[in-house]
Amino acid sequence: MSNQTTKPNLDIAHSQVANRFETTIDGQTGYISYQDRDDTLVYDHTIVPQQLGGQGVGSALVKHALDYAREHDKKVVPQCSFVASYINKHPEYQDLI
Repeated sequence: MSNQTTKPNLDIAHSQVANRFETTIDGQTGYISYQDRDDTLVYDHTIVPQQLGGQGVGSALVKHALDYAREHDKKVVPQCSFVASYINKHPEYQDLI
């Protein structure tokens, strides 16, 4: 068991209009935004409000975004350092870059 407080049942929505995956907890919205370039998704910003920090929200958003890319046969450009760092720590996503 890890001692991190994680919220595994995050309700993450895909807002295609805003080009982002987002989740709202207690009125605070965290999101990861992307640019869709044909067969590549450029993940450019991961934003998690301070009130939601340390709960695994950012990681859950990145994992969701990477799984989405995989399901849709897209490559990923991790422009955001948080996404790049997540991929470094999770070698199973290396093939997406």
